[in-house]
Amino acid sequence: MHFSVLIFASVATMTAFALDNGLMRTPPMGWLAWERFRCDIDCTNDPKNCISENLFIDMADRLYEDGWKELGYVYVNIDDCWSSMDRDKDGRLQADPKRFPGGINKLARYLHDRGLKLGIYGDMGTHTCGGYPGTTVDKIEIDAQTFADWEVDMFKFDGCYSNAVEQELGYPLMSKALNATGRPIGYSCSWPAYQGGLPPKVNYTQLGQICNLWRNYGDIQDSWSSVLSIADWFFENQDVLAPAAGPGRWNDPDMLVIGDFGLSMDQSRSQMALWAIMAAPLFMSNDLRTISSGARSILQNKMIISINQDPLGIQGRRILKEKSGIEVFWRPLSNNASALVFFSRRTDMPYRYETSLSKLNYTTGSYKIDVLKDSTEFVVSVNPTGVVMWYVSAPGKLQYHPFIRGDKLRRHKYDAKQNNFF
Repeated sequence: MHFSVLIFASVATMTAFALDNGLMRTPPMGWLAWERFRCDIDCTNDPKNCISENLFIDMADRLYEDGWKELGYVYVNIDDCWSSMDRDKDGRLQADPKRFPGGINKLARYLHDRGLKLGIYGDMGTHTCGGYPGTTVDKIEIDAQTFADWEVDMFKFDGCYSNAVEQELGYPLMSKALNATGRPIGYSCSWPAYQGGLPPKVNYTQLGQICNLWRNYGDIQDSWSSVLSIADWFFENQDVLAPAAGPGRWNDPDMLVIGDFGLSMDQSRSQMALWAIMAAPLFMSNDLRTISSGARSILQNKMIISINQDPLGIQGRRILKEKSGIEVFWRPLSNNASALVFFSRRTDMPYRYETSLSKLNYTTGSYKIDVLKDSTEFVVSVNPTGVVMWYVSAPGKLQYHPFIRGDKLRRHKYDAKQNNFF
């Protein structure tokens, strides 16, 4: 299939109805507690890492002071285990008084004073996945209003301890209830993840009408095998998933685990590049207080972020799987540009992959800094489990690829004699 056909098919879907709250026209970006800090509530013995207002204040300070906010990382999202085990006398959820003594509203205002936004977590079952009070159907309106009163900016609605009938009723009701509060609250639904992620059990047209983003698949873990299994599922099902995405409605392959313990630098670059191609939400789950300079430079790469945040909002696709273990991914971007990712599944050694833009179905023309025509053969050397990523402008210009080697964005020039980029 030629790229021109892919572009037409994807753009045509953008006329579909989306949740009309005006939010998240590009994939949301920020920090989320779960993968790195889980349900650590032992503030006596682990005060710096337990789920408490201090942890979220620390992460907000890092986003604000260390250059993250300016790049678009503005959400600080609380996940499970934040609440008291009991609702208050009026039936409202309440934060654990020892771990959040100032309450959620005070935390929200702390973030807002710094130009950041607060996200919070709930579950439509009898209990959250961690065993805290859930939001059953009869509690949806009061909980939505509570979050609005607290000045929350995003709400993730999980689905533990609920069944398919309750989910079919509850997820749309929560969307309506959040909108009825009058406060703009981005809405993340876990509904498809509990129904296998695919039609006929999952109706992506309906999801785009009620949710800003949705979890399609299981939770990510801090390992390369987890990252790879999630990416594989998304690209194997791209014909169903890609048309569902667009401004205000996003498939969510889960958190970025870059800066934790399980990924090498090459694997970290690969997650960042593939999430950018997928137009995925970029929610880091790491410790921003101790993150390495290498991980920081990947997560703060401006070119990758600009690709992820492209206003067209078209989700990219895998276009080639080679027997050599090389896979090629492509995403159309604004101004007739596109992004290409060359990814290696190999684990042995760098692989020299030879191809041309015409073989990748680019139309006839010159894409160049010096001279790179569509028919010109070129070679990219891809590290094991690593990526090479290009930003390709309209015919006449070949611009940047930030992940050839290292993390800094550098301009590479095509050398016809050496048939290589340097």
